[in-house]
Parts: sequence; structure tokens; C-alpha cells
Amino acid sequence: MIAGVDVLRYTAFSDQPAGGNPAGVVLDAESLDDDDLLAIAAEIGYSETAFISPAESVGEYRVRYFSPLAEVPFCGHATIASAVALADHGSPEELRFHTRSGEVVITVGRDGAGHRVATLTSVTPSITAASDELVAEALATLGWERKDLDPDLPPRIGFAGARHLILGVRSRELLAAMSYDFEALCALMTRQDLTTAELVWRGDATTFYARDPFPVGGVVEDPATGAAAAAFGAYLRDLQLIEPPARISIHQGDDMGRPSLLTVDIDAGTGGIRVSGAAVRLK
Repeated sequence: MIAGVDVLRYTAFSDQPAGGNPAGVVLDAESLDDDDLLAIAAEIGYSETAFISPAESVGEYRVRYFSPLAEVPFCGHATIASAVALADHGSPEELRFHTRSGEVVITVGRDGAGHRVATLTSVTPSITAASDELVAEALATLGWERKDLDPDLPPRIGFAGARHLILGVRSRELLAAMSYDFEALCALMTRQDLTTAELVWRGDATTFYARDPFPVGGVVEDPATGAAAAAFGAYLRDLQLIEPPARISIHQGDDMGRPSLLTVDIDAGTGGIRVSGAAVRLK
């Protein structure tokens, strides 16, 4: 580790240390260069580490996110973790993060049990077509066929700070058994500038289960993916699969032994999607 750099460790989208998605948080990264940032993220080994530098006003920060292999434009779980870490260190409970994808507003409060909970509002999202060729190649890496997809959740590419391939799966059992060809999916996602694949099963009108392969970051799977959750909320709105205003729950990480809960609020219109979750510090 680089001398003098204090890396905090938080898990996001859970109020228990054994759940959620761990993230590294560096609260004062102003003196670090790109090589330093990547080296620290690689040593920590989490799917992302957030590097924070103060901006012009109180409560404003410049934030960069690094996986063990590369910088990513935006990371939801590291944003939630960072906001709670900042609040734990005395920052205001309303924050503005300046990221490579744009400005993200975060508020921090507490739930009924006293746990800190952060809510991010994504950048303006967009939903675009996923070509038949892309879908076929992605299915091949997963060992799935087109018939394994839910026809009511058609494939799309969702963006709410990063790009995600969204695939609806026909059964919970199929999602639980998910495995994939790491190198093949990594190559496909690199060519298509995709951050994760958001694989989802709809349990009921407002409850979803998700798994998110993340090979481009050097990580087999994310146990909680806030950026993908925001993109998925925009997907439901864009395809009129839910009637705004609406709140959905996404359960992720269960099949990895790190249960996570992401709460997604979807308003009418085209604005940002709100994603909320608890975060706790790891020792």
C-alpha cells in the first residue's frame, strides 16, 4: 500500500458486514496519480474503490472509481459506501459527486433501526436496443438459449452512468445456476463498452432478483450493483413495464452468500433514477 494512504472499507446495500458489496473508500485522494489509484484498487481487490477529492463547495466532491483492472465511469455501490463514509466523518448529509459520467446527488439518513442509508440520484439514463448478434453471443457465454429469456423483459442496453446489458431470465432456478465463460464474456463486453450484464428475474410486480457478471473489472460477479439497478429502473420506465411513480426492490448477492437489497424509486419523465441502500464499515 502507498505510504500515508488510508483506505476505508465499507459494504453497501446491506446493514450487515457479511452482506452487500464491499468497496474501498479513500477520502483524500488529491495527491494520488492514476498509477497510484489503480495500484491501490488492485491491492484492495474489491470490485471498486472510490477515490474522493474535495471540490469547490462544502458537500461537493470529485470522485473516481477503479476496479482492480481499470477505471470505470461510475459505480453505484461505491457511491453509497462513500456517502456513508463521508457522513461518518462529519460531512453534510446532502452531497454532490462529480463523476466521469456527470453530477450525482446523494442524501444520507438513517433507517428505523438507526443504520445509515444513502440515496443516489443517477445521471439522466437512456435505454437502447441490444442487437440480436450481441444477445446471441452473450447467451452463448452463459450457456443459455433464447428460450431461457423472459419474453416480458426484452433485452436492452441500459445506461445510468455506465452501460449494462439487461437480460430477463425465465426462472429463479436458472438465475441461481448461472455460470459463464469469463474470458469470452469479458471480450464481448470490452468490445461493446459494457460494464456488467444485469441478469434479472421478476418475482412479482415490484420484486426482482439479479446477478451481475463483471469480468471487465477482473471480478467474476458483483453482489450488489447500484449503477445497474438505476439502469434497470430506467428500463422498466422506458418499456412501460411499471407505472411511475413506483418503488421496486432488487435482491442481489443471495446466490453468492452476500445478500444485498437495493431499493429503486422510479419517477415519471426522463430524469435520474434514485437508488437507496444501507452501508456499514468493515473492520
